[in-house]
Amino acid sequence: MTRVIVFGPGPVFKGGIANYNTSLAKAFNKLDEVEVFIVSWTQQYPAIIPRDFIDRKSKTDLLKGTNIKIFYITNYNNPFSWIKTYRLIRDINPQKIIFQWAIAFQGLPLGFIARKLKKHPEIEVIFDLHFVKQKEGSSIDDWFTKTGIKHADSYVVHSFKTARELEYLFPAEQFNVLDMGEGKRKINGKNVIKLYHPVYDMFHPDENFNVEETKKELKLREYTFLFFGFIRKYKGLHNAIRAFAKVAGTRDDVSLLIVGESFWNTLDSRKIITRVKKATFGLLKSVFLRKQYDEKNYRPLDLIDQLGIKDRVTVINEFVPNEEVNKYFQVSHAIVLYYLTATPSGVESVAYNFRLPILATRVGHFPETVIDGYNGYLADPDKINSMAEAMIKSIETPIPMENVAKTSANMSWMNYAKTILA
Repeated sequence: MTRVIVFGPGPVFKGGIANYNTSLAKAFNKLDEVEVFIVSWTQQYPAIIPRDFIDRKSKTDLLKGTNIKIFYITNYNNPFSWIKTYRLIRDINPQKIIFQWAIAFQGLPLGFIARKLKKHPEIEVIFDLHFVKQKEGSSIDDWFTKTGIKHADSYVVHSFKTARELEYLFPAEQFNVLDMGEGKRKINGKNVIKLYHPVYDMFHPDENFNVEETKKELKLREYTFLFFGFIRKYKGLHNAIRAFAKVAGTRDDVSLLIVGESFWNTLDSRKIITRVKKATFGLLKSVFLRKQYDEKNYRPLDLIDQLGIKDRVTVINEFVPNEEVNKYFQVSHAIVLYYLTATPSGVESVAYNFRLPILATRVGHFPETVIDGYNGYLADPDKINSMAEAMIKSIETPIPMENVAKTSANMSWMNYAKTILA
């Protein structure tokens, strides 16, 4: 029996990394002779961060029908819980532990736990890197990242870009990059398995869903462009809205559907504790975060009125429970990912499951996953006309759904899990 731990946010948390961690655990659980554990945070970030990270809307038990054991134990703000986490992992004694690495802030607790695990060479410590270079540029990100991931035995990356960033971060280290896990694992140096962001199987089309009725309810026209997920500056919603305004100026049959929670507006601003958190967090950001990445005054939805397109845009400005995700993808014509910077995207993965063409900017990993004219269209970053042209192309020269299906055919969680265990 092989014991595997996946460390990351459990299913009570919001967001793509929680979904990702849960999906990976479920994939391991389907393999013969594999016992799976989730070791999760109770609090993922410093207590001063003014945001609610708990999923209070989804009702489905994502672990129902599995044998996965889950432990909510690690509190970012309590170093004693880091010690308890290490001891729990040591006592489970897995052959492999896969840490989800998705934000530099977590370098202190994860680095501490990984370093303690080096006492146990029988446990392979793997970091699943969703990024190396942080999207938002803080002056201390590299230090946090080095502290967090340097004690790994192996790494998993979802793009060659991330592998190159890893090599840049640790120039003295020898890395062996194995594309899709091909080739024999090498003893000298650290192995970097280049895989992909698997296609989510927790979200899928509902065959009985009435698309036309829902489009009427949401006041959507024939061709609907979807922006989905947390509203963050790096995702470029402001550019997507401006590009759509140009398209709407030439066509009467298009809509923009924006579905997602404004990332920094989840707490009651009337409460004193919220004000204290925002003030403290704002002070720290002013010291460490580069000014162009500060989201304090990021209000892209204001552009809708400013550009006079309110009748063409539908906004669901809230967190969407898992049970309702499918309807927004099923009423849409294409997904819009006009990011400023990008690491492999969970939203892109969801879109593949609904056979939606990808409209993305030529940044990050997108040129590796989006074949221009085949499974989507690429646009030049920060060039609104180019983004608008990609939207129009998706209508005038539509992408065959079978092309999108072929692109993601081998991007399954099962193949992903098997490659890590190999």
